[in-house]
Amino acid sequence: MTTTHETAAPTTEPQLIRPEVRTTLVTGTATQVRVEASSRSFTIDEPESLGGTDKGANPVEHLLAALGACQVITFQVWAQKLDIQLDEVDIALAGEIDLRGFFGLAEGVRPGFESIDVSVQLSGPETPERYDELTQAVEEHCPVLDGLGNTVPVRTTYAVA
Repeated sequence: MTTTHETAAPTTEPQLIRPEVRTTLVTGTATQVRVEASSRSFTIDEPESLGGTDKGANPVEHLLAALGACQVITFQVWAQKLDIQLDEVDIALAGEIDLRGFFGLAEGVRPGFESIDVSVQLSGPETPERYDELTQAVEEHCPVLDGLGNTVPVRTTYAVA
């Protein structure tokens, strides 16, 4: 996610960014995935208990991390926009997944998160009301939170080489 500390002027014209990521199965493994994002790369894997080699956090941990990181950044951006002093932001996240959905072991069980719990700790000298204002802005403007809370169209194409 690209962020800037400058306040953009209001506009009716779209200001689109298009983040791109490439994921590839690491040759010779069952679950290690190499991820390339911008000029960075990292490994995503599953724990041994799910057949992986535990060489990296798994996809759902990355999803939680993406939400937490996006919220921390959104708190910082909106604290600046609202002129709210924010000394620290600490976010802990946990989610529940019923693995029967992933493995197709039970009809009607979702393969993804059933719920996500987010615990936010803020510190600074402002009044509780100012931090409530900030929290509301984050709830309204965090891109990853928006993506998780609303249906986002996913267009997939498949090709066989």
